Amino acid sequence: MPAAANGDASGLRLAPDPENPGWLNWQFAYAEEHRFNREVMGKMLLRRDDDTHARLRLFPVERHLNPMGNIHGGIIMSLIDICLFTTWRLLSNTDIGGTVTLELSNQFVGPGVLDQPLDAIGEIVRETGRMVFVRGQVEQEHGIVASFSGIIRKTGQ
Repeated sequence: MPAAANGDASGLRLAPDPENPGWLNWQFAYAEEHRFNREVMGKMLLRRDDDTHARLRLFPVERHLNPMGNIHGGIIMSLIDICLFTTWRLLSNTDIGGTVTLELSNQFVGPGVLDQPLDAIGEIVRETGRMVFVRGQVEQEHGIVASFSGIIRKTGQ
């Protein structure tokens, strides 16, 4: 994909979200209405909390629920996977084009509920020439939903 204005080689564009001051709306330059992030996950916002933590927010909707009425584990894992990249992008201001998830480990520790935003908070543990190691937690107002760690492989660099 070509680089977008105010974006990077992945086509990722970050812009302030007018409805949520202090948050960035994460969009791709190419039409993504029918791609996974937009079609399945829906609106996601991100922000840099401080020098070491970035936050990715999902607004759960009914399609995110499992048969028990909690947020489906696949949605939580998808949010975590996306958080690896948004954490690296926000904390290092690095072009994330051409990168892939190499490893992802997750521990579910509580249910995710429909009526609260679901936040994945990540931090970079270490970055090498070819790898980025990220860890974090997924939380809602009621508490921690999951704990995770993952490795991103830089490609094309």
